[in-house]
Amino acid sequence: MFGRRRPQDIDDTDIDETPDLTADEDQETDEVPADDTARWDAAFARDEGPFDISEVDLDADADEVRRVDLGTIIITPFQGMTMQLQVNRETNAVQSILVGDGQSALEVAVFAGPSKSSMTGEIRDEIMATTTRQGGRCQAVEGPFGTELRRALPVTGPDGKPAMHLSRTWLVQGPGWVLRGVLLGKATFEVDNDEAQLALFEFFSNIVVRRGTSPAAPGSLLPMRVPEAEG
Repeated sequence: MFGRRRPQDIDDTDIDETPDLTADEDQETDEVPADDTARWDAAFARDEGPFDISEVDLDADADEVRRVDLGTIIITPFQGMTMQLQVNRETNAVQSILVGDGQSALEVAVFAGPSKSSMTGEIRDEIMATTTRQGGRCQAVEGPFGTELRRALPVTGPDGKPAMHLSRTWLVQGPGWVLRGVLLGKATFEVDNDEAQLALFEFFSNIVVRRGTSPAAPGSLLPMRVPEAEG
């Protein structure tokens, strides 16, 4: 089950700059019936990830896949991957990670969720409402992990001209957690280009969430930790 997409080994997980996330194009916004989003969500199963720690065997002797342990998530680097840790300066906790393939990037964060129900619909409603308040546009479509949100927010580009900041949001509900991935860069400009999102799609699919037993209110951020240096 786990490890079916076996990435090539890499020598280092590099730190790089965030890619340019602006574009001069808009996205259409359509009202989507709730029945459609429910159907899209129901059609997605986590059989091929992302996974809960209870669903996989991460014994080092079980395979030769290299992984990086960030506490609440365990990731599988891919060839040429760059990574940034998004750290809260006040608490020094890792709030999210930003991984990239040179043209696109994916910001990953994990939140506490209810154990027997889903709150992804509630989160999506909040994202859409926030986008509207900020003068942007948000469209719900069928994505690779159920309902996907495609957002366009007005920003000022590097040249000082108005532009649109485009993103795609993936939300996956697991036992007691919600994993969020925000896709940026080329994979948002070329949504029909499967090659542009393949590496990040497989990366997100291979994430393993370790929720832990500490109590946390649904919707609260589950911080990560800085990975230990390899000896």
